[in-house]
Amino acid sequence: MSDTLLNNSRRQALKFLAGAPAMLPLGTVTASLLAACGGDDDPITPTPQPSADFVSASFTSTPAPSLSNPAAMATTTVNSTLTVKLSDGSSHAYKLAYQPFFITGDMVSDGKGGKILAGGYVDIDNKPIIDKSVAGKERQIFSDSPDGTSLLALSNANVPGIKGKAVFAVVQFEYTTRDQSGADTYGTLPSPIAVLTLDQDQATGKLSLVKYHNVDTSSAHGLWITCGASLSPWNTHLSSEEYEPDAPFVSTNAQFKAFSKNVYGDETKARPYHYGHIPEVTVNPDGTGSIKKHYCMGRISHELIQVMPDNRTVLMGDDATNSGLFVFVADKEKDLSAGTLYVAKLGAGFSVDPAAAGANLTWIKLGHATSAEIEQMANTLDPADIMTVLKADPSDDTYTKIFSNGAANWIKVKPGMEKAAAFLETHRYAYLAGGSMGFTKMEGTTVNIKDKVAYSALQNIQDSMVKGNAKGWNEQSGIALDKALIAGGVLAHTLAGGQKDQAGAAINSEWMPVHTRMLLVGEDIAADALGNKANPERVANPDNLKFSEKLRTLFIGEDSGAHVNNFLWAYNVDTKSLSRLLSVPAGGESTGLHAVDEINGWTYIMSNFQHAGDWSSLHDKVKDTLDPLIRSNYKDRFGAAVGYLTADPTSIKLKG
Repeated sequence: MSDTLLNNSRRQALKFLAGAPAMLPLGTVTASLLAACGGDDDPITPTPQPSADFVSASFTSTPAPSLSNPAAMATTTVNSTLTVKLSDGSSHAYKLAYQPFFITGDMVSDGKGGKILAGGYVDIDNKPIIDKSVAGKERQIFSDSPDGTSLLALSNANVPGIKGKAVFAVVQFEYTTRDQSGADTYGTLPSPIAVLTLDQDQATGKLSLVKYHNVDTSSAHGLWITCGASLSPWNTHLSSEEYEPDAPFVSTNAQFKAFSKNVYGDETKARPYHYGHIPEVTVNPDGTGSIKKHYCMGRISHELIQVMPDNRTVLMGDDATNSGLFVFVADKEKDLSAGTLYVAKLGAGFSVDPAAAGANLTWIKLGHATSAEIEQMANTLDPADIMTVLKADPSDDTYTKIFSNGAANWIKVKPGMEKAAAFLETHRYAYLAGGSMGFTKMEGTTVNIKDKVAYSALQNIQDSMVKGNAKGWNEQSGIALDKALIAGGVLAHTLAGGQKDQAGAAINSEWMPVHTRMLLVGEDIAADALGNKANPERVANPDNLKFSEKLRTLFIGEDSGAHVNNFLWAYNVDTKSLSRLLSVPAGGESTGLHAVDEINGWTYIMSNFQHAGDWSSLHDKVKDTLDPLIRSNYKDRFGAAVGYLTADPTSIKLKG
């Protein structure tokens, strides 16, 4: 295995080859976590809240845990303070803490007097998918990898059992790492997605789970590897499907065949063009939810999208090698069912130096479509109907050489199939159209509305971004770095209106990225005493991004194969202060990030983690010590937490 691959997390290695809260005691974690997940047995006395108007906020940093305290490395650890400055000159300090709703695999309330398995998998008929890998231990499979989460409120909520006010969370489960036999199951199961009804205590802000509802995804053909998510301005949950199946070669893809078998009971029934799109979940007042999938936003490795304040312009993450920066502009506000797809062309000057000026962006129109027409194409077209794709040079000038997922392809679009290619073979068609398809793993996106700046995470900076690299580098991308930066960084995009595409047609948006530069980067190091291969005092391998307008803070969750423990960070865009807020269990990934400035007066930061104890060579120095602790805390490594960052003993309330 290459040094580059060893630097990546196990999840990244899989992708390359295919593709408990602070203060809680360790040991058998079930009882303590269940107590923390809700209930009124231990009423909380509210602490005084500030009465003056909010002015600014700052965070202290949680120290990175070490083997001097292995318990802290084996759970979710928080030792940070949020200090709020107020208009009367005073300040108010909140001691932060992590509060889980549940650990996946828990039996939780279905709101009907029964119980349901949190994170449990079901097939297209909503029947449980059973792990039969170990005789005598058959059980419904549940996820160890919760990800995208949205927190929202409805004015007409009506759920029995609410004592305060009803608040809803939508949570998606990206994958599960292994079955009970230890065999890899990444990407072979249809991703569940759930609506949680939460009881918000109006005196303390505490959120307690009262109902768990599995969303029926059968109308969307099931969901494929749902990763990051965002809350739309119109209060819906925008999901994702990353690592779209490589349709021209799907007949030899064992992962996709296993997925089809788990969804439909037939390894040949799933159609690859049904996956790689944007699902949208609408929450109903009774705590249920419905889903629709948008097929007209480009079939790429969707990670996390961000809708701009115009309710039409959508900046999209693309978590792939040879990825691009894509924007979708909807025809109508608050409606993603029709619109125009664009890919960026990068100008000169791109650099990973935050002090550098950066590069301008122009936009290439790939096409306009409705979701209905592209879904119909996905229902009926096979890959060979759209384009011919070869992996060896045919020595035929009618083919064009492109790069896709780090490898050379030779392609030819079938006559009349340009629209199908643009929306169903988007990566290949975007390269053919002249887009800058040279980024690696452009993951989370978010927007700073006041400054009119958007942010994109580059989980790593390597391969197709490094000049001459055999894995996907191409001159057309406009990216030609001298060396890799495995720790990655965060891009800042200046947004503006009045833009035209490369054909000279006006782009109907005031929120198009027109310039990009590096905001902050990690730092690769030789392995330290703990095993870290990136500086633990800086961000490494950023993934989830969310911006708080109120706090003027960019929150950054890590998917790092270079930090022994992954972290959640807060970066104040005014003071340039970077603070570590939270550390997830070693071997885990920080996911489910959502910064919530205000719901009924209370402020939250949603935060989950994935696959605790997912060991690689990075963890050689800690594995023997931490493995038994993590197994005890998280269901023998099958469980993971869904929860939120709050304050102790009561939640955060910002005035003004």
